[in-house]
Amino acid sequence: MSTYDDSDAFEGASLAARAMAARPSPHLDWLNAAQLEAATTLDGPLLVLAGAGTGKTRSLISRIAEILHTRRARSDEILAVTFTNKAAKEMKERVARYPVNLDKGLRWMGTFHAICVKLLRRHAELVDLKSNFTILDTDDQLRLLKQLVQAANIDDKRWPARMLAGIIDQWKNRAWTPNNLPASEASAYDGKGPALYRLYQARLKELNAVDFGDLLLHVVTIFQTHGDVLAQYQRWFKYILVDEYQDTNVAQYLWLRLLAGGHKNICCVGDDDQSIYGWRGAEVGNILRFETDFPGAAVIRLEQNYRSTPHILAAASGVIAGNRDRLGKELWTEAEEGEKVRLIGHWDGEEEARWIGEEVEAMSRGTRGMRAFGLDDMAILVRASHQMRAFEDRFLTIGLPYRVIGGPRFYERMEIRDAMAYFRLVVSPADDLAFERIVNTPKRGLGDKAQQKIQVTARQNGVPLVTGARMLLDQKGITGKGAVELARLLDGLARWGRMVGDPAITHIELAEIILDESGYTGMWQNDKTPEAPGRLENLKELVKALEGFENLQGFLEHVSLIMDNESEEAGEKVTLMTLHAAKGLEFPAVFLPGWEDGLFPSQRSMDESGTRGLEEERRLAYVGITRAEEVCTISFAGNRRVYGQWQSQMPSRFIDELPEDHVEVLTPPGLYGGSYGAAASGIESRVAQANVYNSPGWRRLQARGGERPMSQPSEARSPVIDAQAVSSHSVGERVFHQKFGYGEIVGIEGDKLEIAFDKAGVKKVVARFITGADDVPF
Repeated sequence: MSTYDDSDAFEGASLAARAMAARPSPHLDWLNAAQLEAATTLDGPLLVLAGAGTGKTRSLISRIAEILHTRRARSDEILAVTFTNKAAKEMKERVARYPVNLDKGLRWMGTFHAICVKLLRRHAELVDLKSNFTILDTDDQLRLLKQLVQAANIDDKRWPARMLAGIIDQWKNRAWTPNNLPASEASAYDGKGPALYRLYQARLKELNAVDFGDLLLHVVTIFQTHGDVLAQYQRWFKYILVDEYQDTNVAQYLWLRLLAGGHKNICCVGDDDQSIYGWRGAEVGNILRFETDFPGAAVIRLEQNYRSTPHILAAASGVIAGNRDRLGKELWTEAEEGEKVRLIGHWDGEEEARWIGEEVEAMSRGTRGMRAFGLDDMAILVRASHQMRAFEDRFLTIGLPYRVIGGPRFYERMEIRDAMAYFRLVVSPADDLAFERIVNTPKRGLGDKAQQKIQVTARQNGVPLVTGARMLLDQKGITGKGAVELARLLDGLARWGRMVGDPAITHIELAEIILDESGYTGMWQNDKTPEAPGRLENLKELVKALEGFENLQGFLEHVSLIMDNESEEAGEKVTLMTLHAAKGLEFPAVFLPGWEDGLFPSQRSMDESGTRGLEEERRLAYVGITRAEEVCTISFAGNRRVYGQWQSQMPSRFIDELPEDHVEVLTPPGLYGGSYGAAASGIESRVAQANVYNSPGWRRLQARGGERPMSQPSEARSPVIDAQAVSSHSVGERVFHQKFGYGEIVGIEGDKLEIAFDKAGVKKVVARFITGADDVPF
């Protein structure tokens, strides 16, 4: 049984108390030295810096058990705060399995919002509410804000209610009420934000309602203005424990500081290196200044990792060391050395997706010199959701089962379904389902009654809804703004339909025209919610997907077929998700694609937040690497199509921060034959010619991986593929590629050829890497 020296805490105590302290403590048996210290340092402020995979939940639960075991507090005198209902439920279940006395259960364990609901129900009258107040959901909140915006005669297209909702939410996250809003916020929402905020809060009180931001804001206000209420809870909550402290916002931080201001028995568990939610209000500074906020605080570092191999931990530590604003810790493990972190570059994003798909299949068969991994063991973690499209297309093509975590599949996303409905309607004007979806998206003043009129007219005349809508307009059945907007839509559909067969306009250009002229792209550009930029990126990715098809109809048929062939059968599947969604999870094998400057780290994040944004991106890289238990593969593409042009992508700056001794650079497939890891003759000259590897960064990486340094080419290539180059090849010609074998050219774009290989399928390669079929010397 575990024992520890607690003599100081019980000096002068009664014989019974001292005997109680000497009892066996089975709940401490499974802890290492640092975890034991975190579980038994009970008095005063404590910060537990828990690195990834170091057993923070185990330490937190053992601490609760120790408080109960030593009778320092009853179970209802412990306040334990988590960030998700799932985490709270798990902690309750795990504590219940401990050999301790849970006389009344952990009544005060839950999320910030759940606990604040309880507190606000008790003291609602102190903020002019009744105890039976309603909590508005997002839709109700937006409906109320739209009413206020309209009443103020504000152009809701330029200043949408959703934008105002986002601004108000930010203010509440920072604990700003209408009465203490800083003067610096006076210009928000075209100068009308503060006044509308005041009106919104007044209207909520009239309705006896709150939104989610109010749950914390009102309780903080009560604590700040009613010292007797605050003192009551300071006495009641003898011990406060907080999980994921690095993710707290200002309002949550103030709430905790106020409650802990009495006894100061607050324990915050977190990892400053995993603070990745700044975009939704999290303040990494909260954990960084813990020792300043609570003078005399103890700091315990959990550094022994139970998840990953030494190579993976070293790679993660090497990257995160580039951040200046961190408290610092060094992860270590007793696990076997394992595989080095694998690093590979590809020609473009599609090639990256193809290779990862083949690698997943090979690893599942155990043909990569390591144990066989089940599909459930492998995950692909992307920086942005629009990256998923290439992987989903590839996996559906080869029949590789996969699941998307944290959101719908690419072609199931709302913005993609909307855009596809526009495309379907242009190709097939009789597609009534598509018309119903987009007729009032974006808003055109066509409510339910107007749409019902269109339905009735179409049915009575036995025509599609598009035709019925035109007939209704001719009959003056719809008037006002709705009539003007409907006419504009119908004219657009007719015009776009004529463009379908116009040889002067490509189907890619047509797709962009449809999305722009319909107002759909503009709708998301004007949307100021955090999700809007991602939706715009997804739309760009959708247009990019059209490149692989001859026309719009062929693309629509392709999507319909792959979606129809999807199976939701049980069984193992590869996991596909964003890095943000992956926090807290772990997988034996992890792929981290798209490590390119501008994509990862995100250019938008750096532009908006500067060094702070870059450091959060680096923390995101740290989170990604530490999700891997046994195998971590990082990849990047040398070229991506941006606004219709192939542009060279520079490897992520995070790649050069990886420690050389813990990284294996894989020889890229396809460019110089053979499987990865084997260098063919003439590799230097062939790699030097390849745009993707023609950079000092890649030459350094090749040198790290054991390859000879590449020679400097005599003339640097343009970063963009020369679309004006005249190829010496022609469509229909038989050719040979050292990696993919024989094939036939089916398309030419400048110096890039699309070839249908006999055994490898259709691929895009640069002309200089293929030879005529008759010229093969064997």
